[in-house]
Amino acid sequence: RSARHRPSLLTKPHLTLSVTAGDGNPKESSPFINNTDNDKGTLYDGKNMALFEEEMDSNPMVSSLLSKLANYTNLTQGVREHEEADEEEGAKKKTVKSPQMGTFIGVYLPCLQNILGVILFLRMTWIVGTAGILEAFIIVAMCCSCTMLTAISMSAIATNGVVPAGGSYYMISRSLGPEFGGAVGLCFYLGTTFAGAMYILGTIEILLTYIVPSAAIFKAEDKADEAEAMLNNMRVYGTCCLTLMALVVFVGVKYVNKLALVFLACVVLSILAIYAGVIKTIFEPPDFPVCLLGNRTLKNHGFDKCLKTDIIDNVTVTTKLWSLFCQSSDLNSTCDEYFNLNNVTEVQGIPGLTSGVISENMWSSYGPSDMLVEKNMASVAASDPTLDLNLPYVVNDIATFFTLLVGIYFPSVTGIMAGSNRSGDLRDAQRSIPIGTILAIATTTIIYLSCVVLFGACIEGVVLRDKFGDSVKRNLVIGTLSWPSPWVIVIGSFFSCCGAGLQSLTGAPRLLQAIARDGIVPFLEVFGHGKANGEPTWALLLTAMICETGILIASLDAVAPILSMFFLMCYLFVNLACALQTLLRTPNWRPRFKYYHWALSFLGMSLCLALMFISSWYYALVAMLIASCIYKYIEYRGAEKEWGDGIRGLSLNAARYALIRLEEAPPHTKNWRPQLLVLLNLDSELRVKHPRLLNFTTQLKAGKGLTIVGSVLKGTYLAKETEAKKAEQNIKTAMSAEKTKGFCHVVVSSNLRDGISHLIQSAGLGGMKHNTVLMAWPGTWKQSNDPLSWKNFIETVRETTAAHQALLVAKNVDNFPQQERLGEGTIDVWWIVHDGGMLMLLPFLLRQHKVWRKCKMRIFTVAQMDDNSIQMKKDLQMFLYHLRLDAEVEVVEMHDSDISAFTYEKTLVMEQRSQMLKQMQLSRTEREREIQSITDESRSSIRRKNQTGAQCSGVSNQCAPLEDEKDNEVAQLIHDKNTASHAALNDKPDATPERVHMTWTKEKLFTERNRNREPNASMGVRDLFNMKPNQSNVRRMHTAVKLNEVVVNKSQGAQLVLLNMPGPPKSQGGDENYMEFLEVLLEGLNRVLLVRGGGREVITIYS
Repeated sequence: RSARHRPSLLTKPHLTLSVTAGDGNPKESSPFINNTDNDKGTLYDGKNMALFEEEMDSNPMVSSLLSKLANYTNLTQGVREHEEADEEEGAKKKTVKSPQMGTFIGVYLPCLQNILGVILFLRMTWIVGTAGILEAFIIVAMCCSCTMLTAISMSAIATNGVVPAGGSYYMISRSLGPEFGGAVGLCFYLGTTFAGAMYILGTIEILLTYIVPSAAIFKAEDKADEAEAMLNNMRVYGTCCLTLMALVVFVGVKYVNKLALVFLACVVLSILAIYAGVIKTIFEPPDFPVCLLGNRTLKNHGFDKCLKTDIIDNVTVTTKLWSLFCQSSDLNSTCDEYFNLNNVTEVQGIPGLTSGVISENMWSSYGPSDMLVEKNMASVAASDPTLDLNLPYVVNDIATFFTLLVGIYFPSVTGIMAGSNRSGDLRDAQRSIPIGTILAIATTTIIYLSCVVLFGACIEGVVLRDKFGDSVKRNLVIGTLSWPSPWVIVIGSFFSCCGAGLQSLTGAPRLLQAIARDGIVPFLEVFGHGKANGEPTWALLLTAMICETGILIASLDAVAPILSMFFLMCYLFVNLACALQTLLRTPNWRPRFKYYHWALSFLGMSLCLALMFISSWYYALVAMLIASCIYKYIEYRGAEKEWGDGIRGLSLNAARYALIRLEEAPPHTKNWRPQLLVLLNLDSELRVKHPRLLNFTTQLKAGKGLTIVGSVLKGTYLAKETEAKKAEQNIKTAMSAEKTKGFCHVVVSSNLRDGISHLIQSAGLGGMKHNTVLMAWPGTWKQSNDPLSWKNFIETVRETTAAHQALLVAKNVDNFPQQERLGEGTIDVWWIVHDGGMLMLLPFLLRQHKVWRKCKMRIFTVAQMDDNSIQMKKDLQMFLYHLRLDAEVEVVEMHDSDISAFTYEKTLVMEQRSQMLKQMQLSRTEREREIQSITDESRSSIRRKNQTGAQCSGVSNQCAPLEDEKDNEVAQLIHDKNTASHAALNDKPDATPERVHMTWTKEKLFTERNRNREPNASMGVRDLFNMKPNQSNVRRMHTAVKLNEVVVNKSQGAQLVLLNMPGPPKSQGGDENYMEFLEVLLEGLNRVLLVRGGGREVITIYS
């Protein structure tokens, strides 16, 4: 939209709008003369802000910013963050009624309802009985302090900025980053889902054990099959119940929310009933007799009287109890040995608060599965205890030990996130969440701890240890204590479990939808979709399926530790997030809630970790494995999200610390590895010219060490800023295509020379600086349109030497292998001078990569006349053995042959070429005449010198014809080159002398001009062929030619040749000749890497 149609945010009292009929655009009587831009009026506030008017689009005025913020409404319980919601332009904003929940209704009650639940009603008495009051107290205190510390950390995170709906997942992902956020979010999701399964199993257990036992489908024939039959019943009924609940959630969440208060009332009433019952036991304990045979507890739902025999009408008759232990109801029938030896006694199941039973219940009584529940009193033991299993004794259904009880108990303290999950509906979330959550945890902690003590003080030990209430006529044990009737608790706990199950099934899919919509876990994206009103249908389906796996486990005691793990993982990360943010002192970390400290968060974190391993070490490992898999998956595949999270802050701090440590000393030779600065050339469209150079970098580094990829653009930064960005983007694309891990650096400089120099000097940071420069050989330096290309190359060589950096130059880089593995082949190292051992190290590093792995390494060294080549070979083999490198060794002997005519000629041609370039200031007509004479002259002179050369060379006559052929080729070559370059110049009608590519100094230019004006100027060219070549040049050319012959002879078929790179001449004069020498040296070789050491040892024989 144009600014004209933008609604004005600021009123301008001093601007008068005059509307002219016709075009319909309001004209403003502007405070500026000749104001043509009518639209600017809406952007800045008159004259006062004229200084800032150009930036108003990107930097709005404070007043307009504040007015926008004031109208901000938090989104509804939909799970989208406000920044992301604004991105969908055109979506109609729904009017949101401002949320009105306070701390009590919005946070305290939901937390209370979620924390108190199935474990309190079904397992708490059994935990107290088995672990004893002391250990049970320790279990409860540990779990509650864990959640309290987590709540403190959570409060700090929740009050650090606006928490959108989505609660814990949003808090963690925005403060720990997408990887941790996703891992924790999914852990929390799995925890909530399994909690749903646990609540459903609790519901069914209450239904089948205490409300309608007759509804069981599977009935056990004998006592051994009872447990299995019960589990099957749980599976069938649990699946039905889950289907029903999922349908309710699918049809409408509003019904679940309406019922929430009913469920909450059930929980509160049940707890009040327990406390009322405890108080009543002081005056009048309820009558729940427990029948003991000797010291063993009996299940008393198979008989009515706790007597062996009864006297009816003065006749002694046997009771139902007798027939359970004897073969018949006759008085003289054979009975169980233990039954005969011990008497039957009856004790009160609930002796009352003042009875002193607390001292008996202080200590634990753990035991294996099928252990009899016995009271601590005298009895006569039977000789054969194996027969006891089928008799109606109360036994342990599972083996019990301290750590198991921790795992089973922990779910009863989860649910502390309930308040923060509703953050979207609170009037003031930043105030309500900390107060509500911490109060709820304090309340439940008090309830749990008092329950431990009160249960231990009121209830007989054998009843406490009786999990299903078999000894008190199949009553819920906690129900026997309550007042006015056990049914209050049974019905209350039934509805509370139902409600909690429904809420888990409502909350979990929403959480999954939130994670899916964030797009950080690609394979979950399908679960982000839902019905038109945003209900997560697919997520609900997945949740129901995961829930079903929990129900198929069928045992509450087996499911509880699983969800303990996932919740503990989640709480661990909440604590970690808080501790990290506090320790890193992130600038954005300023929570409203002030009562937190990193030490508390660390304590909470350690406690979570300890509880995970205490309750079940193998589940803990599995949960961690799942979380770390999710973490790595998101890191590998997930979307790039920048949420300003704490882990990024941590990486920055760690990097800074490491860099400061690195600065202290240069690396030891053992740690030396090439840290590369790769100099890339870009084409006219700013694309990478030699992508294979990046590929070679990858092969050399194998992902280790530092790689900086640099390039230079010519110009000024202000003019070329967008091009620099584009170039950087292109390089990054090329790097990812070639799998090069590293940093990219594009410099804009007035000329390439300086740009490269700046890169060599300043790339890297602190100790993370490059020590090696990698570049491609300037292949077009002879016919280059840019005469500076080889000048720049030589200057770069000089600068790397000055900076004590190694230099690698790749020739024919486009022929280097890409990703295809090389089969057989060799990497040949020509070790001519020792400059730090780079030549040894590079092939070793290359062979670590799969492309070069199968290549063998060969090392050649050159022996002069007076060297003992056999001894050299032995020494070199020994050296390599100590270096632990596998390589073949060969010593090549180079005899001091005389300088051949060919070498002499080549040197001469080279010098003539450079002279000729200097003299190309001749006029066009002269030039045409010269060309012909030069070529004639050169031919005849070459022939003349050939004859003399062949005689004086001292080489046998066989080589003379060969020399001749070569010289003819050279002559032809120079002729072709000259004619080609002259013809090219002549074709252009406006080919002015300035177009000729040479390097001039000012003095040279003037002297040449003056010479050109002299009448004998044309003679200057003729003199070219009478000149003698420079002796040092001839010697250098001799080395180049001879070495080239040897290298080509030995290494023509090698996959890669590594060669010492000779240094450039000290004086600037012979630069062009230097390029010629290198060209001659590398002639006829396919892939070559020239290596120049950085002046330090990089490889060592010592460990």
